Amino acid sequence: MPHDQPVIAVEAADGHCFELIHVAPEKPAASLMFMPGMGLSARQYIPLAQALGEHGIEVFIHEWRGLGSSSLRADRAIDWGYRELLELDLTAALGRTLERACDSRLLLGGHSLGSQFAALLAATRHSDCAGLVVIAGGSPYWRCYRGARALLLRTVFTALPLVARAVGHFPGRQMGFAGREARGVMADWAFTGRTGSYNVDSIDQDLEAAMAELNLPMLGLRLQDDWFVTQASLDYLLDKIGGKRDYRTLSADQLGGRADHYDWMRKPRAVAESIALWRQEPTQERSAAAIRRA
Repeated sequence: MPHDQPVIAVEAADGHCFELIHVAPEKPAASLMFMPGMGLSARQYIPLAQALGEHGIEVFIHEWRGLGSSSLRADRAIDWGYRELLELDLTAALGRTLERACDSRLLLGGHSLGSQFAALLAATRHSDCAGLVVIAGGSPYWRCYRGARALLLRTVFTALPLVARAVGHFPGRQMGFAGREARGVMADWAFTGRTGSYNVDSIDQDLEAAMAELNLPMLGLRLQDDWFVTQASLDYLLDKIGGKRDYRTLSADQLGGRADHYDWMRKPRAVAESIALWRQEPTQERSAAAIRRA
């Protein structure tokens, strides 16, 4: 789907080319680099970026390798994992974003898997990060879920990498989950789902230790009816990171539509307002129990 927003060309160290979508108000007061969810293209977040622009926040929307403007597509001969996404693509995208951003220290944010990578990027480039925004995101660790869902996820984290290996890539569209994903991405994602750790084999750095050394203001934004991301899942991710946090939960009434993992993208105004309000107010830590009482 075409769009009319400005783009910024990026080339990673291995020659992979893609574009950042830049959505900015006339006089931006803050800058956010935003990472999409698994299988979702940058252009799908333009409405969110435009809504944030109404609050003076410019947004640089990242494009995942293998999707949208990316010069690559996953297949049996072309594979990648978290190392390429984090150390090559996000590093290059961050560099280009810093060249254009109104602020030398960025808010890093993301949706779903993108929020996990926002945390990992902050951990590896902490001096460039002013805060972390997590939208419908958390750790996929199966122990953050209960009952049948926990057992289902434990099975999924074993089965999906096997499917990707057999086909040569993960056929997400055909299976009703994610997009056309590389085998390595599915293997690394499933490793975190099984173990709760981001120290995947494809990356030499101790990412768990790097996250523990962070001290950032954080916004954890949940959708009330999002079963993909439980409060325990969100807590498990943010508990890896040092710093003050603010949790906010949005209902269907606030959103004007379903408060689930994806539907908020159609009407992102309430999400944008929550981010803008958090940026303007002192960040205060609230317990999960306090959230449930609210």
